[in-house]
Amino acid sequence: MLTIANLKKGQRAIIKEFSVEVVPLKLLEMGCLPGNEVALVQMAPFRDPMYLNINGSHLAIRKETASQIEIELIQ
Repeated sequence: MLTIANLKKGQRAIIKEFSVEVVPLKLLEMGCLPGNEVALVQMAPFRDPMYLNINGSHLAIRKETASQIEIELIQ
């Protein structure tokens, strides 16, 4: 399963699915929803947190949360 945690800097993907129980409501409100595009902008040391662009919104999420969000890479 490919997740946001597997993205490399500059890669883009489409969010496929995730369990609503493990993703904070705040992320859902900011556009982290299935079908939306996500791109990895930058990583902190040890890849935690990850700085993302999701449909124009910039946010940082922990690697633990990112590993729960399944994606499909955009070629």
